[in-house]
Amino acid sequence: MKKVLTYGTFDLFHYGHMQLLNRAKQLGDHLTVGLSSDRFNQEKGKTTVHPYALRYEFLSQIKYIDAILCEESWEQKIDDIQKNAIDIFVMGDDWQGKFDFLQAYCQVIYLPRTPDVSSTQLKNLL
Repeated sequence: MKKVLTYGTFDLFHYGHMQLLNRAKQLGDHLTVGLSSDRFNQEKGKTTVHPYALRYEFLSQIKYIDAILCEESWEQKIDDIQKNAIDIFVMGDDWQGKFDFLQAYCQVIYLPRTPDVSSTQLKNLL
């Protein structure tokens, strides 16, 4: 079984999120999503519209996702990969090169983002 892992805040869930998760799931048999905690988002300087519990609830309803873990820090990724026997780490291509250090633990793939949609764009419209 091939296991895939991705991370994100997944606030103001939109079509681009769904596309990314669908493409990530197509790379393997099992998709785990690391969902950024409210505290970690604050540390990153991000403000979310929806709290962690609600974002978790959104993700738990998506058929592509097999497991969700809480992302509390940048540093936990290696531990998550090892503990969950991850084969492929996936992120959007706006992170290109930022996680190449994880290639020592699994394959790293950067997927193209869906054009013309982002949570930041939606927040600005609100």
